[in-house]
Amino acid sequence: MWAKSLQEAANFIREQDDFLVVSHVQPDGDAISSTVAMGWLLKQLGKSYTMLNEGVVPSRLHYLWSSADIKSVELHQAEQKYKTIICVDCADFARVGKATEWFADDVRLLNIDHHPTNDSYGQVNLLKFHAAATAEIIFELIDEIGCALDVQVATALYTGMLTDTGGFRYSSTTSQVMAMSSRLIAAGVNGPELAELLLERMTMGQMRMIQRGLSRLSFSANQQIGWLWVTSEDLTETGASNEDLEGLVNYPRNIEGVEVGILFKQNGQQSVKVSLRSAGAVNVAAVAQTFGGGGHVRAAGCRLTVPLEAAIEQVVSVVQNALDAQHV
Repeated sequence: MWAKSLQEAANFIREQDDFLVVSHVQPDGDAISSTVAMGWLLKQLGKSYTMLNEGVVPSRLHYLWSSADIKSVELHQAEQKYKTIICVDCADFARVGKATEWFADDVRLLNIDHHPTNDSYGQVNLLKFHAAATAEIIFELIDEIGCALDVQVATALYTGMLTDTGGFRYSSTTSQVMAMSSRLIAAGVNGPELAELLLERMTMGQMRMIQRGLSRLSFSANQQIGWLWVTSEDLTETGASNEDLEGLVNYPRNIEGVEVGILFKQNGQQSVKVSLRSAGAVNVAAVAQTFGGGGHVRAAGCRLTVPLEAAIEQVVSVVQNALDAQHV
């Protein structure tokens, strides 16, 4: 079945000539890495392509080949809309965001993703829910098509897998992931350098947001749920950016005895972005789906159009019910 899906995706690419490559809003390491890796593959095949996204490329990923060529939806200009789309690392169609404004009415879409909540929204779907990252799937697609790795695409693929496995620490770090990583290092990837850049180095704004977030650390009565909250004003006051919030949700989750860590990010009075991380007892993807979101068993997210206090109350209540159902 997987071999057939790979073949269908490869044929989709071979049979078309002009592509639009998109990922999810506020793209992370796997989304950007998968976007540029797909751009690299299309270039090897002599295809015409445009990379587009709603949201900026995080500054720490500017080293990636062709990342500067990913166009912003707000600034993009073109003579016509695109008929052939490749969507990478996007759990559901709504997460494509405003990039859909550039989709033609008769669009054909290849959906490449690893999120278990993906509902197969493409005409062609290359989905592998146990893959560590979408970059892992694209690695297999490159092999299927028969393109030889170079250091540019190897660095992108390694970045996607490194970031989505938390530095090869999560349970998604399989023997296949490590075997692939070995091939990428053999192709020229500098693993230690990327680990330092992506996992250890932080900006002053990020440090200030950690300080501010931890000052608001709260727990449920049984201390199995821990959460933090931040606001857009916090970002302005600390000089931080949205990318500086990455990893903040792990602080409550990493505390001994805490089963679920949550980060609430307030954007205005009636909009809250929620990030959830599980120690394993709770499927936070199911929690996120309750509010129209999705993700993975141990890492998921959603958005609520309610005040911050209401968002905290509602999400914590659903998480507690999930814990009670597991008799944790």
